[in-house]
Amino acid sequence: MNVLRAEILGFCAGVRRAVSAAEKALHERAVTQQTGAVYTYGPLIHNPVALAELAAKKLQVLEKDSIDLLTHSDTVLIRAHGVPPATAHALKDTGVEVINATCPLVTQSQKRAADFARRGYTIIFAGDKNHGEVVGIQGYAEEAARASGVESPFLLVRTAEEADALRLTNEKLVLLSQTTFSIKEFERISALLREKMPQIEICSSICPATHERQDALKKLCAQVDGVLVIGGRNSSNTNRLFTTAKLLCAHAALIETASEIPDFFFSLATVGITAGASTPDSVIEAVEARLLGK
Repeated sequence: MNVLRAEILGFCAGVRRAVSAAEKALHERAVTQQTGAVYTYGPLIHNPVALAELAAKKLQVLEKDSIDLLTHSDTVLIRAHGVPPATAHALKDTGVEVINATCPLVTQSQKRAADFARRGYTIIFAGDKNHGEVVGIQGYAEEAARASGVESPFLLVRTAEEADALRLTNEKLVLLSQTTFSIKEFERISALLREKMPQIEICSSICPATHERQDALKKLCAQVDGVLVIGGRNSSNTNRLFTTAKLLCAHAALIETASEIPDFFFSLATVGITAGASTPDSVIEAVEARLLGK
């Protein structure tokens, strides 16, 4: 069997930064033997294997209703997807050390949304409902609108059809997006809204890593008999890679660990592997090793 890796796969810069921040905080806590715990507010990233590895090093997940239980000796990391400003304020008010591990591109999106909201724009946001990144960005937009005393509706859409159903009266309109949103669907939404409302401002916030992984996967699919997409089932970008793989390759499967490789793949002559932006290198290597019988 031949195993080909996509040219670009696995951890993106933002995820690697967040994981490194967590590992550094855990290491410093262990070396200095400080009291207190290291938490991440919600899952640090969307990958169960990576989270299990961090949990083994004593990283704990803090839920919203547990903020009041923090002590001054604790450390809390803000996850890569970011949090609403109200959550960030609540954490700082407890007196704990707060480490902001929000992806810089997400931080940029938060600031952009807040700026448009401050100027009274209606924000049409292409993203997934209840996704941590989207919830955080919406929080920044709403806080900015309240502080400025203006109306700034935040309208979430996932498809061009949902965008087409919008009834808009505000002349000040902007389309923004989740960093891991479908590139193809964003283009459909953009084209539709631009035709209906030529004055709309369109700002794609889709991360370059999303483009790069999709492009690398398309190239890979042309060279293999089947593709394994490695990543968390709750990861937006991993699921979008899987959607593309199913469209372009006769055989595709989404797996979280090497133990989940479907038996059928071991009969293929050439298997391609790609991985979501939250997938650790160790998991990718384990999948490749199992395919090759190592």
